[in-house]
Amino acid sequence: MIIYGGSEGTVLATKVAKLLDAKLGKIEITKFPDGEKYIRYHDEVENEDVVVIHPMGLKPDELFIEYLLICSALKDGKAKSITTFVPYFAYARQDNRFNPGEPGSFHLVSKIIDDLGIDIIYTIDLHLQRVNDLSELIKKTPTKNLSAVPDIAKWIKDSAGLKNPLVIGPDEESEQWAKVAAETMGVDYEIMFKTRYSATEVSITTKEGKPLPVNGRDVVIIDDIISSGGTIIEAVKLIQEAGAGKIVVGCTHPVLRGKTPFDSALANIYDSGVSIVVGTDTVPSQVSYVSVADVIARTIKETL
Repeated sequence: MIIYGGSEGTVLATKVAKLLDAKLGKIEITKFPDGEKYIRYHDEVENEDVVVIHPMGLKPDELFIEYLLICSALKDGKAKSITTFVPYFAYARQDNRFNPGEPGSFHLVSKIIDDLGIDIIYTIDLHLQRVNDLSELIKKTPTKNLSAVPDIAKWIKDSAGLKNPLVIGPDEESEQWAKVAAETMGVDYEIMFKTRYSATEVSITTKEGKPLPVNGRDVVIIDDIISSGGTIIEAVKLIQEAGAGKIVVGCTHPVLRGKTPFDSALANIYDSGVSIVVGTDTVPSQVSYVSVADVIARTIKETL
């Protein structure tokens, strides 16, 4: 087995290769003078099982093209199998045409990837809202969505020093992650409801005005992605008003980009009253305390 990491997956690939005692492939990734990507692997891949670890966060356009080039080169090199892990899948949030004139970005990206002819694609806590499963879009290539939430919840349980905690999902879509986190921690969970007005403006309410059962309890807010932090901050306000104690926030993808270049999403979240923010390295950040290398390594052990 040979494990490769793209531009943003080099560290993850190295960690996974060490966990599995597998060969770390050498791949050259540079640019031509006009800005086009140049890709070249430096191993003999014919009849080898190859793994590509390739997050696409923060530079989706560039990293998407890089992914296509890497997979195409390995396919041309007659690799026995090509398994790819895309911890942060680009354009999954653009899963619909919300206004006239917009492209179906998630659908288009999925169609292009499906034509690569690779053996299987793994994602991690893929943001699925109007699409139920990636297999609805990528129809020729097997896909599977993994989760880092159990590892995040275990880190919080072991490291956050919580008393009588309750897990809360800040909106309807987050219930799948809140439920898993609560089961891992051995506690209950509740879900809040979100109304979105724009990409950065939301309001959070409880179901039918039901009071949150958080008075005197510590709270863990769990979601898949934190972008501007607007959803989390609105949830924190309600949770504080309901009398919660310590508040910890966990997410798989800590994008953490403010509304403006001079705005800090992470600073705003801490300023709202949150004690700890923890994420993974699907998008490397100041709060990437949990690595998805373990999830990837476990999956490779079970399948290859």
